[in-house]
Amino acid sequence: MTLETTRRGILKTGAALAAPTIVPASVFGQNAPSNRVVIGAIGVGRISRIHDMKEVHKHKDAQIVAVCDVDTVRLGAGKELVDSRYTASTGKPYAGTRMYHDYRELLANKEIDAVLISTPDHQHAPQAVHAVRAGKHVYLQKPAALTIAEGRAMADAVKASGRIVQIGSQQRAQDPWPQFHRACELVRNGRIGTLRHVEVGLPGDPSGPEAPAMPVPRNLNYDAWLGTTPEVPYTEIGVHPQDSFENRPGWLRIEQYGAGMITGWGSHHIDTAHWGMDMEHSGPVEIWGKAEFPKSGLWNVHGAFETHARYANGVTMTVSGALPNGVKFIGDKGWIFVTRSGAVTASDPSGPQIDPLQASDPKILTSVIGPNEVHLLKVPEQHRNWLDAILTSVPVSAPAEVGHRACSTCLLHWTAMKTGRRLKWDPKAERFLGDDEANAMLRRPQRAKYAI
Repeated sequence: MTLETTRRGILKTGAALAAPTIVPASVFGQNAPSNRVVIGAIGVGRISRIHDMKEVHKHKDAQIVAVCDVDTVRLGAGKELVDSRYTASTGKPYAGTRMYHDYRELLANKEIDAVLISTPDHQHAPQAVHAVRAGKHVYLQKPAALTIAEGRAMADAVKASGRIVQIGSQQRAQDPWPQFHRACELVRNGRIGTLRHVEVGLPGDPSGPEAPAMPVPRNLNYDAWLGTTPEVPYTEIGVHPQDSFENRPGWLRIEQYGAGMITGWGSHHIDTAHWGMDMEHSGPVEIWGKAEFPKSGLWNVHGAFETHARYANGVTMTVSGALPNGVKFIGDKGWIFVTRSGAVTASDPSGPQIDPLQASDPKILTSVIGPNEVHLLKVPEQHRNWLDAILTSVPVSAPAEVGHRACSTCLLHWTAMKTGRRLKWDPKAERFLGDDEANAMLRRPQRAKYAI
């Protein structure tokens, strides 16, 4: 069924929400409710369909019982997708997925153990905080937060709650990219000598056209979509496409909702850099750099840029769109470069297909890590690791604090872009030293009814 067919059906029926929450245990055989994780999906657009819900659907010890979206057309399409997958996997007709317009109502459902949060960046931290306070485990799409202050509030709320939160830093998992674990383990065990410098290359985003205000579609609760951020006129390329899930949504290129590629892909690559640097719970002490920003058009995130950072241990970092997409660790005895190679999905920025794991000397890559050396946590796919953590208490590979530190470092680089000057940072206090203007950028005002 197409998205347009769903649109006509949802608008005609008014998106009725009455449906059973839990399917009878007989449908799932041995995986009765007590033996599986009962999940609600918050945000069922592109990334949820092709990644988050898709990965959870692979596992019989998890059941998605509810979907939530502020766009009723996407909501209806999400229900259809979940119902059809369970119909196909069980061989029995299934239409029990419940729909919610308001994620807070989904969180109030005590039958739900955990949630997938696959919403735009500006919604991540507030929804994660509300979810763990409601007693839910969370799989949270990266980046962890819109601002450093929100990220800290999220990480603190997770710690206080005792809930299990996994940040979507899938480069930490063996599936689909085991090369990142291998690269970081080699670096941590001195295979390139003493680490001196790290290069992080990110893809870019184009600027966009002017976009006049448009009527808000009947199927979209635009006020709820804006969430904590200021009220601005609606235009389709500022939100998400109304006729498909295929293309990257326009909000990714607007600073009101995120910082651009510095957090979009930077959250992945800087997390990998921190993993190899053994800096997962800290950050740099000095940041500087510059960037170009569009002078017109709706899309206003950074363009070409180059930023730098220095860590307390003397290691330096360069982040730039001019570098190859990936992470290069440079030591005094060699280097290792690691990347995904190419685009992840058809609508992501793409690059040339190259060897995803390279070194200054090929022998480095075949080195055996001894039993008394550093062995980094090895996990399967990130969603599987999250489910295992909920069911059996194994650790998650990307907990909230680690995700926050990766995201906050990205935002430090963004702050350097915006101020254009050298900034001193205290990673323990999470404050700039002697710079009131930069400290004011640690947070943004939140509209009260959606605030943390």
